[in-house]
Amino acid sequence: MINFKNLLFGILCTCALTLNSCSEPVKTEAYLFAYFIGNGPGQEAVHYAISDDGFNYRALNNYLPIIDNDIISKQGGVRNPHILRSDDGKTFFMILTDLYVPNDGWTNESMILLKSDDLVNWTHSNIHIPTVFPEKFGEVRRVWAPQTIYDSKAGKYMIYWSMQFEGEADIIYYAYANSDFTALETEPQQLFFHPEGKSCIDGDIIFHEGKYHLFFKTEGHGNGLKKAVSDKLTEGYEMQDKYLQQTKEAVEGSGIFKLNDSEKFILMYDVYMKGSYQFTESTDLENFTVIDEQISMDFHPRHGSVLPISLEEKERLIKEFGYADEVASGNPVLKGYYADPEIIYSEKEQKYFLYPTSDGYDGWSGTYFKTFSSENLRDWKEEAVILDLKKDVSWSDRNAWAPTMLEVKKEDGYEYFYYFTASQRIGVATSDSPSGPFTDSGKPLIDFKPNGVSGGQEIDPDIFKDPQSDITYLYWGNGYLAAVPLNDDLKSFDKKKITLMTPDQTFREGVEVFFRNGKYYFLWSEDDTRSENYRVRYAISDSPVGPLEIPENNLILSKNPKLGIYGTGHNSVINVKDTDDWMIVYHRFKRPEGIRMGQSAGFNREVCIDKMEFDENGYILKVEPTLDGVVLD
Repeated sequence: MINFKNLLFGILCTCALTLNSCSEPVKTEAYLFAYFIGNGPGQEAVHYAISDDGFNYRALNNYLPIIDNDIISKQGGVRNPHILRSDDGKTFFMILTDLYVPNDGWTNESMILLKSDDLVNWTHSNIHIPTVFPEKFGEVRRVWAPQTIYDSKAGKYMIYWSMQFEGEADIIYYAYANSDFTALETEPQQLFFHPEGKSCIDGDIIFHEGKYHLFFKTEGHGNGLKKAVSDKLTEGYEMQDKYLQQTKEAVEGSGIFKLNDSEKFILMYDVYMKGSYQFTESTDLENFTVIDEQISMDFHPRHGSVLPISLEEKERLIKEFGYADEVASGNPVLKGYYADPEIIYSEKEQKYFLYPTSDGYDGWSGTYFKTFSSENLRDWKEEAVILDLKKDVSWSDRNAWAPTMLEVKKEDGYEYFYYFTASQRIGVATSDSPSGPFTDSGKPLIDFKPNGVSGGQEIDPDIFKDPQSDITYLYWGNGYLAAVPLNDDLKSFDKKKITLMTPDQTFREGVEVFFRNGKYYFLWSEDDTRSENYRVRYAISDSPVGPLEIPENNLILSKNPKLGIYGTGHNSVINVKDTDDWMIVYHRFKRPEGIRMGQSAGFNREVCIDKMEFDENGYILKVEPTLDGVVLD
């Protein structure tokens, strides 16, 4: 019997007018996402993530780079990884911008070409444009975001990227790689320039229905994505006028790919000012719909590319690098980015509630608060958004930070008082449930500096009901520590009763007050939340308003470099009911890449819980931050 499929395939191979050998098409059933993570030290490197469906991605290699920059880069960093499968399906090409922003700013002159048979082991060559083409491109100052596409007419791989000369616009050029993919064998030619003479960068070409669609960023002129279309790969591109991004934020680094066994295309791009990524879908490459609600990633990518891969290739990558979360751990206790955790045990609900800052927003720009519940301090359930500044608060719509919570038992039930920071002021909202929703009081509770204070911020409240006097105290301050007893309504106070009680020069923010065995404990954070040395110190007092005794060894929580734990601070404390077991709840840099994220680590934090113990004299022993977390008996 004649196998017509094989016969047809043989005929097509015989007639193929390419330089590639014939082989069965690769069946792609998964996706590889190659990306970098930021502009800071150690962030400009190639990372991998895997997806089964093109929507849900998991990082590989414990969030670490998959290639050593010291081997491949002359500048010290690499950006914008683009991976292409060869036309015969057997080889992979990756191309990178050679740039290390901490040293070089935005000026560079090189790109890196890499080649692999397995997506794991790569050979490389560095192309320094002024050296290779000194006559025409000896003065080039930017060589950005190269990509590769197969030119079936020429039978070669075409590389295209943007270049800029001093004082001129960025223009997209192209050249052909040699057969070994180790060098450029032709001089760069202009591929596309903006018809109005504006800059164009981050070119990304896909072939669809007989046309080449070139997506690009209008650098410095709207900071959005536009598209030019041609029926020829190397010429004739006509720009369409409309912007294609589905956000008002600045974007760059478009990546377009077709879903496996589907007519849908995914256009993703880097919302770089917000530290986020947006995914859209289209069937015609003209109209795009946001699908962010369908997307999940356990990492924060910058400008990357997605390559459809086979199941065999997927399993090889997992075997080589492993998923980032394969080792089970108790810390962090919440999935995602959260900080400044407040914790209570609710007598009404008979379980624990966590109230953190919603983190992961550039410049601490979050605008809402969530809560989470748990019966065992390890398994946490997201309850709800309990307060949204933009909808629920009339006097602020920005910087939702550092809440604190008080449960009050009354004759007819329970009432909950939620003190929070917004716009560097402190407000209070109430509810009859620890999971909200909460109703704001309508005005800030604290929007002034106490007498004697000239600097700092009015942030980071802590609420404490003194078990000895039944008086409820509110504490707050950044750069200073203030305290005041609240009136019976828990929403007002007498300014004359404010006490300044800043412990010493190590006090920065994030006070936490609790009572144990006749002593009042005051914990605070030292240094800056963007610093790896953000840490917790404490003092003791016989009174809720001091004076304070500062123990000789009062540093109780700090980084653990051996475990990749940094930036440990802004804590709360919880006593396990009916025991003398105590837990400290704190945030740290996202692990492990936080230490390489520069100052942006200060708003990409995660919440952890560890045990806190005391010696026989009531002094707090040093807490070792762990990956294991806590397990209650």
